[in-house]
Amino acid sequence: MVAVVLFLGSCSMSANPDKNESEKVSQQKKGEVVVLNKADFLSKVFNYEKNPTQWTYEGNKPCIIDFYADWCGPCKRIAPVLVELAEQYKDDIIIYKINVDNEKELAMAFGIQSIPTLLFIPKTGTPQISQGALSKEQFVEQIESFLLKKK
Repeated sequence: MVAVVLFLGSCSMSANPDKNESEKVSQQKKGEVVVLNKADFLSKVFNYEKNPTQWTYEGNKPCIIDFYADWCGPCKRIAPVLVELAEQYKDDIIIYKINVDNEKELAMAFGIQSIPTLLFIPKTGTPQISQGALSKEQFVEQIESFLLKKK
C-alpha cells in the first residue's frame, strides 16, 4: 500500500450505483466520463486489496481519473473539459470520476489531500498525479505525450 501511496500521492472518488455494467460500457464507447465506485475501481483500475505492494493497471486503455467532490469549484470547472476530452479521445482513453465524499475509503487508501486530484494512468508503467484544475491544453499535452506517447 505504501508503494501505491507513493505512486498516487493523493486522490478522490465518486460512485453512481444506478448505472449498470452495460450502461458503463456504452458510456465508454460514446466517449463519456464514467463514474466509478470502489468495486468498479478494483476491477477496472487497480485492485489494491489483492495486490497491495505493486501497481498493476487492470484496464485495456490508458485512463484519467478525476478525484472530485460536488461542492468543489475547480472540480466543477474541469468537468465540462473532461466531457469534451472523453468524446475527443473516445477510441484511445477512458476518463473516470470518483467522488471522494461517496468513496471515503478509496480517498483514505490513496491519501487524497486536495481536490481535484487527477491521476493519469498509462497502459503500462507508473501513473502520474496532478493536483488542481488543468486547462484543456494541459490535459491534451498529458494525454498526447504521457498516455498515448505521441510526442
